[in-house]
Amino acid sequence: MSRAIDASQPVSATSAARGFGYLLISVTLLSSGWPLTKLAIDHGAAPLWFAEGRAVLSGLVAAALLAASRRLVLPRRGDWPVILAVGAFQLGIYFALAHLAVAWVAAGRTAVLANTTTIFVVPLSLIFLREPIPPARWVATLMGLGGIAVLVGPWAIDWASRRALVGNALLLGAALSWSIAILVLRRFPPVSPMASLLPWCFLVAALILAPLLLREAPRGGLGDPSAWGCLAYVGLLAGPLGTWGVIEATVILPAVVASVGFLATPAFGILLSNWILGEPITPDLVAGTALILVGVGIAAVSGRRR
Repeated sequence: MSRAIDASQPVSATSAARGFGYLLISVTLLSSGWPLTKLAIDHGAAPLWFAEGRAVLSGLVAAALLAASRRLVLPRRGDWPVILAVGAFQLGIYFALAHLAVAWVAAGRTAVLANTTTIFVVPLSLIFLREPIPPARWVATLMGLGGIAVLVGPWAIDWASRRALVGNALLLGAALSWSIAILVLRRFPPVSPMASLLPWCFLVAALILAPLLLREAPRGGLGDPSAWGCLAYVGLLAGPLGTWGVIEATVILPAVVASVGFLATPAFGILLSNWILGEPITPDLVAGTALILVGVGIAAVSGRRR
């Protein structure tokens, strides 16, 4: 019988190091996904078609890797709450909202708002998981949220633009959706290893996204060869391995520590968006990124001490 992870128990130094190693993998891969997704959409890829292709390719890669290592398994009864939560909220709904938004919002800004899970995880984990939050993690969370506030302030976003407002609202909805998956994963950890369940999670995501393609059916598609190359990288590498790192870190680390650590993803996403797309690095981007990285550092130190 699977039991909820007792968040009050200390995390050993070895487990903490492993958890932050998974964070590093996920941050590196997922932060590169947004500028390449934006590039693919600029080259003709329809957002929901790109999201569906990403889910399908990631699922196939995860299944192939697990089959090659003889770890591909059928889900057990205790695995289904996590499969449905991760597949629906962290992948399916998240992909739909975030990929629709990136057509209207700069890739760097998308990387920020789509990863603001801390805003929702902190109150929800207190209410539903009863997780103790030490003072250092409150400081780390506030630093991260302060960085986000700098990045999305009225000096950084055109609030008179309807497209900007809708795009930013979709991204906050995506962050909320991901937060729900984090809470379910913490409350109902799977019986089987989480990595072995990834193909099933991506299958759930693909099934959720499939009916939404009707919205873009008349004008859908995956664009020109450049867009296909972006999809290959995101779907075959960044998607499956980045998601695997996120899930493993969430299982090992407390919810608040994991969510603050994920805030490093937008910081790297902003830098890569400047490098790949030429998006400007403005003073608000520099200040916000600095606050986020300081918050991640505080969270890391707090996690190791526990």
